[in-house]
Amino acid sequence: MLLKKVVRIFSKINDFKPAYEAVCRWQAVITNITKLLEPSPDQTSESVRFHMEHLLRWLEVNYNQAGDEELVKNVQAYTRGFWKGLFTCYDAPHVPRTNNDHERFFRQTKTKHRRMTGRRSWNDYILRSGEFVVLVDDAIKQSNIVERLQKVDYLTFNQERKRWTERLLEGTKRRRFRKNPHGYLKNIENKVSELIGQP
Repeated sequence: MLLKKVVRIFSKINDFKPAYEAVCRWQAVITNITKLLEPSPDQTSESVRFHMEHLLRWLEVNYNQAGDEELVKNVQAYTRGFWKGLFTCYDAPHVPRTNNDHERFFRQTKTKHRRMTGRRSWNDYILRSGEFVVLVDDAIKQSNIVERLQKVDYLTFNQERKRWTERLLEGTKRRRFRKNPHGYLKNIENKVSELIGQP
């Protein structure tokens, strides 16, 4: 029974041969792009840009068989879409070549937020916490965080607390406005009237 199934599978392999060969041809393009963009000490943004432009021209000339149009169109569209920032990392080593690490961090942070609050949207969380989303997550993992916090003087602490309070106040204002726009604006109007001395 098993042998029959194996024979049946192998008898159908030839049906997929044209599709397999096409995929292998397309894979060669992706492999060439990957090798070209892989950073090395002797590369500059100018040299990589030159080779990338040459590869795109080579792609247009050599990939003109039936079915290649989609590949050529997608490679050109994605490359042109990322073109401006594609070569920065070769002149600035501290800039990562991809944003994969950022995407992974955002995904992990959103997952943590969802576990803490049960809410899918984290817009309010980002607006409220801002850069502290990154700083706190890193600080908690540091072994000497308590000693470092003990060295912060009271004036610096008070300034940061004031800044944090003001940031929270922005969120409070937005919630009040969403809840009662007319009342919120009326309250501001009354305060302005008091300042300019009008009843």
